[in-house]
Amino acid sequence: MIRADLIVTGVAEAATLVRGPVPRIRGAASELSRIPDAALAVAEGRFAYVGPERGMSRTVRLRPGGVRLDADGGTVVPGFVDAHTHVLFAGDRAFELELKARGLDYTQIARRGGGILSTVRATRRASRAELLAQTEDRLRAMARSGSTAVEVKTGYSLTPHGEVDLLRLIPVLARRTGLRLVPTFLGAHAVPPEYRGRADAYIDRLIRRSLPVIAREHLARFVDVFCEPGFFSVRSSERLLRAARSLGLETKVHADEFVHSGGARLAARRGARSAEHLLAAHEDDYRALAHAGVTAVVLPATAFGSSAARRSPARELLDAGVAVALGTDCSPNSWVVSMPLVLSLAVHGGRLSPAEALTAATVNAAHAVGLEDAGTIGVGRTADFSVFPVPGADHVGYRFDVQPSVVFRQGIAISSRTLRQ
Repeated sequence: MIRADLIVTGVAEAATLVRGPVPRIRGAASELSRIPDAALAVAEGRFAYVGPERGMSRTVRLRPGGVRLDADGGTVVPGFVDAHTHVLFAGDRAFELELKARGLDYTQIARRGGGILSTVRATRRASRAELLAQTEDRLRAMARSGSTAVEVKTGYSLTPHGEVDLLRLIPVLARRTGLRLVPTFLGAHAVPPEYRGRADAYIDRLIRRSLPVIAREHLARFVDVFCEPGFFSVRSSERLLRAARSLGLETKVHADEFVHSGGARLAARRGARSAEHLLAAHEDDYRALAHAGVTAVVLPATAFGSSAARRSPARELLDAGVAVALGTDCSPNSWVVSMPLVLSLAVHGGRLSPAEALTAATVNAAHAVGLEDAGTIGVGRTADFSVFPVPGADHVGYRFDVQPSVVFRQGIAISSRTLRQ
């Protein structure tokens, strides 16, 4: 008999995503392994029972002091994995909205004091306490929206030492919030003002000064680079990725966001874990990513915020056989903390089905950030999940405003709104 710390009953549907390949591509991305009239039991932070409610009483008992929750006809889904964020920053860039409304593009806004370097100035000025407090607030908002794991990129210090210091803040934030945070080194987010016109020299410095420390102290699993004209060339980006792999670090690429720059092809050639953004990528890039097994992390909120004429290429990527994952891209440029909103944008703008969007936000997103034990609901798996006040999983992508009633990380409620106990 299982002695459970937590039992959840009254579940109209549980989307477990427990069966199928990882990551999911093509038709497999629609398979959610749904269980109607379900119940869940958690013991010691892991799922101990997942199945029909009518069968649970034969094998599960609530331990003294345990918690029993009634989902009241709601739907259970795995905790979201936010596969792409720049959440670690100070300040804001609200002043840019008026410029965007007047039709100025990113380069023109940067010339007027905006863009990444604006946030670099604010982040460099912020104290450690200020930076932790502001980032913690954003992460807690993510948790309230159902995210239990979040990728956190650096990139707003743009000095070799400062970028490493940002990485050292991420475990502190994980302890404060209870979230599972995946650190990604993005020292090559932009060319810092001290190296204007000398991008290769800055890459050299990152290779010599930052990467060895990161590898030696296990500060990050991934190294990312913004491969784009005006940022880092394909050649410079490849040098950084090669150096990272030589030290045992995995790689990601900010690819083809503004123009078709060759970033997606670089990610495919180097066997990166993921290529991210891809708004300007072409069909042959999709085929290259599919052939290389590179996951595409698409960011529908960023496409929506940058221009109504641009949309996420999620549908085209999935149809080409690429594994698609989702992220908020939470940053001063696209301040989004809600993964349910991102799912809705992926459905209504990126033309994914609700099931495909849920797959992209869970099991595929987990794969994109190297968390193979996240993004599904199954016996023995870490008990990260949310209860939504909707009758089925498809409503999560269908509705724009839906938020979870309760969110669990390792079987402990980290956010609770209206669930009856």
